[in-house]
Amino acid sequence: MNWGSTPTLSSFFPNSMTRLDAVIFDLDGTLVRYHGVEFESSWGALAVAAGTIDRSKELMNVYFPRKEAYAEWVEEEAKLMKGISVDHVMRQILPPPYAEGVRTAIEELRGAYRMGILSSGMDSVAEYVAQEFGFEFAWANGLEVLNGTFTGRSTLRVDLWSKGEVLEQLAGAFDLDLDRVCFVGDNVNDLQAFERVGLAVAANPKDDRVAEAADRVIESFAELPPLLRAFDSDQLGSS
Repeated sequence: MNWGSTPTLSSFFPNSMTRLDAVIFDLDGTLVRYHGVEFESSWGALAVAAGTIDRSKELMNVYFPRKEAYAEWVEEEAKLMKGISVDHVMRQILPPPYAEGVRTAIEELRGAYRMGILSSGMDSVAEYVAQEFGFEFAWANGLEVLNGTFTGRSTLRVDLWSKGEVLEQLAGAFDLDLDRVCFVGDNVNDLQAFERVGLAVAANPKDDRVAEAADRVIESFAELPPLLRAFDSDQLGSS
């Protein structure tokens, strides 16, 4: 979903081919942290709110060891929600619990970078966050709604284990040069995205492999704006 456009750094530095002009965020465990559920995810928070968490955990145990079966997991997870009131669930999970420093960091970055979300989490949460912060886009997975209730059908937009490929599609859709993109993620499913961007930032990484693959590691989003400024300054100085 497109939430409108914001100025890009290329407008102010037209001769720079190395400076970052966009920041793309993972959602679950990165921007938002639903504590007490697996991966701090919006899917887990949804299951708790809907009262389907026990069955949801069973599905996770069956499907998550099989990376090729993620689409099946989304379908089965969606079926658990059939007939449940959307309002009943959303009142419990929105607004989401943001990670430390997110609000301040986004405010500081606004206007300097194009920003958006790429997540295998829930589109209802991703779109809420995007609207609140004025992001340009939010790509995530969805549950179909009809007459205020979930139908039990889903839309898979971002496969958990194919994030790199989806990132390339997103870049094409929004005319982004991935060499000038910063991606911020937290878990091993973000590694594909890390490999494709100019700057990979691990925010509270959940696995040692994520920290090792990242160009930078942060514990609070308050660290992100100065990190980006320093990176841009270094890049401009070496260009």
